[in-house]
Amino acid sequence: MNARTEPAPAGSDAIARPPLVRELLLVAGLFLVYKFGRQLATGHSGEAFHNAHRVWDFERAVHLPGEGAVQSLLLHGDGLVHLANTYYAAVHFPATAAFLIWLYLRRPAHYVWARRVLAAVTAAALALHLLFPLAPPRMPAATGLIDTARLYGPSVYGDPATDSLSNQFAAMPSLHFGWALMVAVGLIVATRSRWRWLWLAHPLLTLLVIVGTANHYWLDAIVAAALLGLALAAIHGPHRTATTAGRTQGSLVPAQRDEQALVGAGR
Repeated sequence: MNARTEPAPAGSDAIARPPLVRELLLVAGLFLVYKFGRQLATGHSGEAFHNAHRVWDFERAVHLPGEGAVQSLLLHGDGLVHLANTYYAAVHFPATAAFLIWLYLRRPAHYVWARRVLAAVTAAALALHLLFPLAPPRMPAATGLIDTARLYGPSVYGDPATDSLSNQFAAMPSLHFGWALMVAVGLIVATRSRWRWLWLAHPLLTLLVIVGTANHYWLDAIVAAALLGLALAAIHGPHRTATTAGRTQGSLVPAQRDEQALVGAGR
């Protein structure tokens, strides 16, 4: 029997793929819990505006760059600001969904930990939304910023007083940025291309969009990145999978090493 050491075949990753129906139900359930939780945070406009002034003053005290500088760049042309609004409205959920679907189908060994990290970050964000309602910078007059989506379109929000579909006082942390950063991290870990670091352009562009459209403060993104870092530290990816085994020629995943040892012992 040939006892050569060979990389694990790509098909062996299928063992790590969770049942599809269970995953669909789980993701749908998490989404419904998140949407319901956001509704629990509504009705705190006074506290949300008070916290907005506190965040704005804190950013100025620690000399963070002004959000207005990014918005001024977007306002140089109607097409640019419209593109930023479209990115904010149309990329957030589809990009994250596509990321999870691709991992499930092509990198199942990385799917479970990535989904757990996203769920942990989202749950922590929901808790903060409940504990610290925050009006986005487009709302307080003191910021001097405008609501680019309302003026230039497209907008995903209605009048805060009558909008029953979303909680607009949930600026901190920014899940737009947190999810985008996780998508980039997950793709960098799960792929081998020399160009994989370019995925960091997604959270960078997202950061400029959420700040320039005045939907988030810089601090919202900083808190989201911190939560993601904590989630990544607590939820580890696979140490050795069939996906990563081929990166080092001649290496074997643990199950293959055990199999080879048994074959050798029986000869």
